Amino acid sequence: MSEERRVGVDIGGTFTDIVTIHDGTVNVSKTPSTPSNPDEGVINGLTKVSERDDFDPSEIGFLAHGTTVATNAVLEGEWADTALVTTEGFRDVLEIGRQARPDIYDFQVEKPTPVVERDRRYEVRERLDERGNVLTELDEADVRDLAADLVEADVDSVAISLLYAFEDDSHEQRVRDILADEGLDATYSLSSGVLPEIREYERTLTTALNGSLKPVMDRYIGNLESKVEAEGVGAELKIMQSNGGIITADIARERPVNTLLSGPAGGVQGATYVSGLSGESNLITMDMGGTSCDVSLVEDGTPLVSTDTEVGDYPVSVPTIDIHTVGAGGGSIAWIDAGGALRVGPKSAGADPGPICYGRGGERPTITDANLLLGRIDPGAFLSGELDVELEDVRRTVEEEIADPLDMSVTEAAQGILDVANANMARALRVVSVERGYDPREFGLVAFGGAGPLHACKLAEELDIPKVIVPRTAGVLSALGLLISDILYDYSTSRVRPWADVSPADLHSQFDEFAAEGHERLDSEDLDADAMQFERTVDLRYAGQAFELSVSVPEGDLDAAAMETIAERFHERHRQRYGHAYPEEPIELVTIRLRARGVVETPDLRPAETGGSVEAAVSDTREVVYDGEPTETPIYDRDALPIGSSFEGPAVVSGVESTVVIHPGQRVSVDDFGSLHVEVNQ
Repeated sequence: MSEERRVGVDIGGTFTDIVTIHDGTVNVSKTPSTPSNPDEGVINGLTKVSERDDFDPSEIGFLAHGTTVATNAVLEGEWADTALVTTEGFRDVLEIGRQARPDIYDFQVEKPTPVVERDRRYEVRERLDERGNVLTELDEADVRDLAADLVEADVDSVAISLLYAFEDDSHEQRVRDILADEGLDATYSLSSGVLPEIREYERTLTTALNGSLKPVMDRYIGNLESKVEAEGVGAELKIMQSNGGIITADIARERPVNTLLSGPAGGVQGATYVSGLSGESNLITMDMGGTSCDVSLVEDGTPLVSTDTEVGDYPVSVPTIDIHTVGAGGGSIAWIDAGGALRVGPKSAGADPGPICYGRGGERPTITDANLLLGRIDPGAFLSGELDVELEDVRRTVEEEIADPLDMSVTEAAQGILDVANANMARALRVVSVERGYDPREFGLVAFGGAGPLHACKLAEELDIPKVIVPRTAGVLSALGLLISDILYDYSTSRVRPWADVSPADLHSQFDEFAAEGHERLDSEDLDADAMQFERTVDLRYAGQAFELSVSVPEGDLDAAAMETIAERFHERHRQRYGHAYPEEPIELVTIRLRARGVVETPDLRPAETGGSVEAAVSDTREVVYDGEPTETPIYDRDALPIGSSFEGPAVVSGVESTVVIHPGQRVSVDDFGSLHVEVNQ
């Protein structure tokens, strides 16, 4: 009996990637993104693959989507008209923010525009203390008066963030009920549902962001679901979260703030899974697409998760795969600043018009154009020959805009563009490794995205990373990640208490409560009990510290010994992260967390045996420039490389959706799953 057809669609800045898996066969495809109407790119991709692979869309049994709609809305400030309701005296929390300054010597710095302007921020009389005890009862007449104001203001969404609502959410619930009863037709976001954790600014900001994004995401998902249904697809749409897990479209509509790093998270999941197949579990992932380069760290097969992430100018405290982003993608534009220095990015040529070499009206030199000039990309292989590459236009523009002003040759200018871009990406790789207490020499670098494999081997050489892994589907790995990612739901609540005062029974009871919610949610998605897993962690800190670290909690019942084990794990983690620990100092519990995981069945990614030899996989030779030196280089057809084969660099391996550049002195082997393993420093 034929298996269901599974489809993953990830929208990038330049291309929309589509991966289909059916009866063990993995097919990949790309189509240009449609930034003004991203759902059109999804439909274009589905149409393209269904026609190419000759199947009816009704055969799709699973459809997952990585989206940047919420991210773009935040970056561009294009969100819904939102009102914020807070405890009396806390109206200006969003305006005050934190004292943290990116550059303490910049006297011209401006704070980001508040998500909700002051004339849309309202107060109600109520007050809880830090343990959830009622100091001032909710003034319901106050809320009814507020309802009349909000109806007149005609807002689309209401965010409610009351003081210490994570200890007791009854006041927030009552405010919402009164506003709805008084006829306010709007969507609602409560901090006790969005982020029931300490830190008033972050909690209020995250709740306000969620409220402002709900109408935006609701429209997008609604339009996409309608178009997908019109195509004949009967499968329920799934959405990738920032934490690397899949959720239903309905939950994504309710919690759009959880999808802010949807696309990059899919890539990390895909990289972790594919590398794990060949026994690699300590990884630095590098996803270089058309507009940016996203890097992350995976330890022992688990991506690091953070609750301290910034999207644009705004800190978002929901669980997110710890991803650091720099503006270095294939479409990043090279330019010369006022001081005469060569710069690359962060502005990108994007999908429309794209780099000059795409022949679609691009007029500024980009990283992709530089790679083309240095012979690293085959002009006839762009998007399987669908783009008309204008090599002479590229050469002329680089000469006029970069080479001539800097008094260098076109080749030197192109090499300079790559050197600057690589320096930016090397800094990002150090941020997620060296700056967080990890030695990059103990990790492998997984390169993916359309442009990642072009740069990874050089970056690994510079950072003393011993191995580069390039998955077979590197150019569309974020889309593949959607098809192998588990279903995830995160639950949390802050309970700031001295660790010595925390009762094991009370802690266990809170975990049980979360587990019951998670079980109900996973059960509603028709998951068997043996596919459900529940992972417990707590956030701890030394008394007096401002921030905390997450520590795993032992399985089973909790007793005094388990509590001591948790404390020891905290000291260990603190020593690794900061280089010191204080075992004699008192510890505080800050937040209790549980992750409910629905484990999905993963596909067999072994490619069909190609037969043949390494020599037969050489399709061409051409001159490629390495560090300014032109070298005659063999070009390998990736699909023709036999499993288990190996060869020496220099080499260029050309695939359908990505190109790998192997430098002189490096050695390549092909594993059982078609991934390339490049030994960098032999």
